[in-house]
Amino acid sequence: MNYKISTEPGARLRIDKWLWAARFFKTRSLASDAVGKGRVRIGGDAVKASKDVRVGDLVEIEIEHVVWEVQVLGICEVRGPASIAQTLYAETEAGRARRAAEQDRRRLFREPAAVLQGRPTKRDRRTIDKLSREG
Repeated sequence: MNYKISTEPGARLRIDKWLWAARFFKTRSLASDAVGKGRVRIGGDAVKASKDVRVGDLVEIEIEHVVWEVQVLGICEVRGPASIAQTLYAETEAGRARRAAEQDRRRLFREPAAVLQGRPTKRDRRTIDKLSREG
């Protein structure tokens, strides 16, 4: 299959379609939902799914509380393999550092409620009440 990547400054494509082609989301509807919820910003501004992204734009994408900050290098109308998708963007150094810091924080900090399953027991409830009174 022929994957035509346009790197011309005037090239543009809908942001939801670009996110799908760059493999940030599995489906175009998931990409569109993320844009609709304000989790995608172009140049710092929240956008609609129909907003065009251009080569050279700075795009921030929030996926499961992890923020990707990427520079658009190319536009491709179709979704291709990961090797082609990675040529469509370059992650900024600041974004890479922030993402690594968030991954370290997640690895070191465990959510206390993650081990609880179902309703709290009477003992759990006493502990919760004790901690809420102290705080």
